[in-house]
Amino acid sequence: MHIGGRPKSPTPCAPRSKEPRILRNQDGVEVLKSPRMGGAPLTEAFDNVDFHLARMDRQGVETSVLSLLGSFCWIEALPLDESEPLCRTINDGLSAICEKYPGRFAAYAALPLTDISAAAAELERALALPGMIGAQMPGNYFLTRKDAEAMRPLLEAANRHRAALFIHHGPRPGDAFPKVTSEVDNARRRNGTLDMQASLSSVMVTLCLTEILADYPDAMIQVHNLGGNLPYEVERMDHRCLLDTPNEELPSSRFRRAKVVCRLQLLWPARDRGGREPLRRRAHRLRHRRHRVRLRLDPEGACGSADRRGSARADPAPQCRGDARPRR
Repeated sequence: MHIGGRPKSPTPCAPRSKEPRILRNQDGVEVLKSPRMGGAPLTEAFDNVDFHLARMDRQGVETSVLSLLGSFCWIEALPLDESEPLCRTINDGLSAICEKYPGRFAAYAALPLTDISAAAAELERALALPGMIGAQMPGNYFLTRKDAEAMRPLLEAANRHRAALFIHHGPRPGDAFPKVTSEVDNARRRNGTLDMQASLSSVMVTLCLTEILADYPDAMIQVHNLGGNLPYEVERMDHRCLLDTPNEELPSSRFRRAKVVCRLQLLWPARDRGGREPLRRRAHRLRHRRHRVRLRLDPEGACGSADRRGSARADPAPQCRGDARPRR
């Protein structure tokens, strides 16, 4: 289970003239004011470890991985003299939690991304701390192969330590983000679902359909939200491949060989308080039931044994569930 946390820093920070920053509201209460999250009283603005432990116990989760919540990742884009001490404080704090509750937590480091050499050095330092297993990286660094070249120092460090890089939807320092401004209708739906999932799909294409990871076989690469929309788009990719470049290996075959972990973002209960099955769970169950029916009716057509591991085929006829079927 992954927890994007809002750690409370014990280190005094320089006053800020723009959000996010701490202000007093009209009632004299100190609040954390931020553009996307509104204003929350300081007593409620940061996470409580006991709350997460209780939730983990209720849901039967043994270990959770901690990282900096996306709305707090702006610290990584500050000038190096500001971001470096803040990231060190965050990483030391996350490690202290892991050490205090052995076996219950691990953590991804925050990195000062305005200087990749400094980021690599902080990753090296953080990996020596108890409980630290890797780092969280903004997805915009992996939207294309060219973008990903800047990440080689971090990929090299992760590979050397057999560490994990958790790639999460987010901007590089200087990127305009979010893409859809608040003045646009349904901005949260467009940003938090449409743009996020499309961006993660592009990240997966970079990671799986280029050779950017070839030199780093011991680095673990993880992408959240099932790798974007790829589970629903790979058949379309194969279909276009068969039509446009029939001699090229199918994208689905290349995705199968890729060593990239795609994490399921949502955990849901078996039933809601009224005893009804949540819609997400029901849709998930029905998709699996439909595939089981296909296996019973046509075991070879639904998921044939030929080329189960995804090697290139001379015959383009679809053999596996993820393969494209030419349409008229």
